[in-house]
Amino acid sequence: MSPDLLLSSLQALDPRQVLQASLRTQPAALAVRPGLIVAGATGALGSEVLRRLAGSGGFAHTHVLAHEPMSTGLAQVSITAVRGEDIAAWPVRPLPVQTGVVMFEPPRLYHDRERALWTPQPAQLPALAQWLRRCGVQTLVLVLPHAPGRLPQALRHGLASIDEQQVAALGFERVLLVRSAQKQPAPRGGSWPEKVAAWMLSTFRYMIPAAAQPVRPARLAEFVDVVLRMLPAGIHVVAPELLWQAVQAPHMQEVVRAWLNTGQDSQAD
Repeated sequence: MSPDLLLSSLQALDPRQVLQASLRTQPAALAVRPGLIVAGATGALGSEVLRRLAGSGGFAHTHVLAHEPMSTGLAQVSITAVRGEDIAAWPVRPLPVQTGVVMFEPPRLYHDRERALWTPQPAQLPALAQWLRRCGVQTLVLVLPHAPGRLPQALRHGLASIDEQQVAALGFERVLLVRSAQKQPAPRGGSWPEKVAAWMLSTFRYMIPAAAQPVRPARLAEFVDVVLRMLPAGIHVVAPELLWQAVQAPHMQEVVRAWLNTGQDSQAD
């Protein structure tokens, strides 16, 4: 193209069109994936949730709470050391995180890595939620375990305790409570009568409906990942029956979408 032709082409451009074209390219360039922080990345469930979310590509970086610094070997995952059990005394960390996931499964003692990770106790939930909120978390996911078949009907679709009500009132943009039946540990030791009694009590697990049984950790982790991708603002409670239905469905996304579209998810008053 000759210099004269190039000059005439540039002069013919409308400056407003150039400005609009530049603005259209900015959202894609400035799009920033949220950060993730995980408390309780222990046990089979915690390991699966961490693996699923950290590898999903939906988060720029994942921070895992631990008792002491340690190496992860993964560029997109780092350890955030916290000192002591007094969460109120923890310093507010300027972490670039918008999503927090809290689980309560104890560490497997034969995993050295898990013994170094920090796992909250249920009584620490309000203090931990307040700390996460101060760190900038806007979306909070709580995986709340309960004994199979022992969750009262009235608590399956709403807030079950004062602690959960306190968390809901902290001002998070989105709160997701997943009520998941916890696999009961096998009894260890004990006398012969105690073993017999434990065996007799274990037969009652066959009387628990399938929808109230624990689900596989990998499927629960997949459920959390799917819900986070489409969860609207508000407080949402996943009943055990919904969780079971979702993990059994060939297309989990359809079950989750139908649940959210019905508007029947429980929200705090």
